[in-house]
Amino acid sequence: MTTELDPITLQVVGGALHSIAEQMGNVLYRMSYSSIIRESQDLGAGLFDTGYNTLCESDSTPMHIGSLPGYLRGIEQTVPLDAWQPGDCVIHNHPYKGASHSPDIAIVMPVFHEGELVGFSANTAHHVDIGAATPGLIIDVPDMFAEGMLLDGVKLFTAGTRNEALWKYIRDNTRVPSLVMGDLEAQIASAELGVRRFEELLKTYGKDTVIQATHQLMDYTETMMRREIAKIPDGDYTAEGFLDDDGRSRDKTLPIKVTVKIRGDGVEVDLTGSSPQVPTAFNVPFEGSTKVAAFFVFRAMLLDTYTNAEYIPQNEGSFRPITVTAPKGCIFNPVAPAAAEARFCQIQRMADLVIKALAPVLPERCTAGNAATLSFAAFSGVRPNGDYWVFLEVNEAAMGGRPASDGPDTVEELMRNTRNNPLEDLGMHLPLICDRYEVRDDAAPGAGKFRGGAGVVKSQRYLTPGFMTHESDRHLDAPWGVFGGKDGYCGKMEIYNVDRPEEIRLEYSKFSGLRTEKGDVVSYFSPSGGGYGDPLDRDPQKVLDDVLDGFIKPEHAKADYGVALIAVDDGYGFAVDAEATQSLRYDMRR
Repeated sequence: MTTELDPITLQVVGGALHSIAEQMGNVLYRMSYSSIIRESQDLGAGLFDTGYNTLCESDSTPMHIGSLPGYLRGIEQTVPLDAWQPGDCVIHNHPYKGASHSPDIAIVMPVFHEGELVGFSANTAHHVDIGAATPGLIIDVPDMFAEGMLLDGVKLFTAGTRNEALWKYIRDNTRVPSLVMGDLEAQIASAELGVRRFEELLKTYGKDTVIQATHQLMDYTETMMRREIAKIPDGDYTAEGFLDDDGRSRDKTLPIKVTVKIRGDGVEVDLTGSSPQVPTAFNVPFEGSTKVAAFFVFRAMLLDTYTNAEYIPQNEGSFRPITVTAPKGCIFNPVAPAAAEARFCQIQRMADLVIKALAPVLPERCTAGNAATLSFAAFSGVRPNGDYWVFLEVNEAAMGGRPASDGPDTVEELMRNTRNNPLEDLGMHLPLICDRYEVRDDAAPGAGKFRGGAGVVKSQRYLTPGFMTHESDRHLDAPWGVFGGKDGYCGKMEIYNVDRPEEIRLEYSKFSGLRTEKGDVVSYFSPSGGGYGDPLDRDPQKVLDDVLDGFIKPEHAKADYGVALIAVDDGYGFAVDAEATQSLRYDMRR
């Protein structure tokens, strides 16, 4: 019988585990070559036991770290537990064997203690190009084989010996080998560090103590999650929305339906009623992405670090009370070999709809509608020497209004958690230049007692001919307002050439392999968040501040918020007319 550890030992081991995961993530992004990893930090790292439970995780992108148990279970189909040796290194990205999607490549190394396999050190990172039909990103393709290299649990190293043939295969099947191979080296260094640190921890405290600590920490986190779920009244809570299109059938929207079923201290997220799978890559891998999105949204709503007084370790325990149901053959659980590379907008909307469904019973934990999409752009071209350049960019958006504050403007909301790419880095390395990067000013954020966040606008100009693929959504379905708040504003994409600035054309939210010319400017306008609460309850001074800051116009102040402004000569231009505002709001409420 194993004796439970005392709280101090438990905290020491738990802190050490988290520190290891953080070190792994830091090594990965600091050593990487491509900007999507070294600047945007589109990665995840952690340690796992032989049951593939997450023991600790880096503070990185939720989609990466949450999917790693799925990767490990997928790898087991090729490399069972008894086939691992010290010095092995496995690479994996199969979307129907646990991967979040094919560009997110995992590196996994085993951890042994006194000759016994005790766990794994693993990470994933988004690779800039894996040889798909279009550079860097793919949407309109017929199946997963057109997404690029499929690496199904194969060994880059066997007992410390490097598989040169596999390294050559990967190098020869990407447009940007210097970036991809450098990033793989960084992933290996990160995993090696995790192995060393885990071995040191086992040696310092003993295997039994460390393993017992991991069990207690996971049980504790599970208990905390179940405690919060149990506070929600039992019932079925439903919300619905839709996606613009699948990247090919432009006149057909795709329904999403989410039913959240609360039963005691457990919850099921049921996606029955959502769109059938589509003939493009706009599908979602079930194990590596759909389930992870459900895990994320409940941890974000119920176990947020800054709204809980108790320290809650980040581990497998938070996943255990949550089950996910998606009928086979729907967009959230496609049947192989359907392509499933462009999957992020769907799970963002799924998470947002879970929040919407639970808003009536969790008003203090929910937001109004977030942008809940992803602008993922792949810019590319061919240099005069024949070499490709490829640049991946994630654009910010906005959150919805919150119970006690406005929605944040121009942020990576919900599951993204990536950083923006410095414009200086862009100008130094690529034939692109950013002409505009600022808060969106052509559409007001959703009005509310606490307004929605304002979106971003970013304009990138090609200095040479090139190509572009863009994954996004929400050009048709605006972020929702809640508790009397008003809806936010949809996104859009504009393209024009600097030599013909008057010839602006609107593009669909997603497109593949668009040929661009020198001087073409691609402008992305992200959605703005919905409002929380009655706009007539908003502090008039905050409304004035929004006018002075350029978030809304004076006419919005009057029409949406019932705030009357008067022109003044004080250097600002406007002031609140308190008496007229009181009268206007009285009439509007009547």
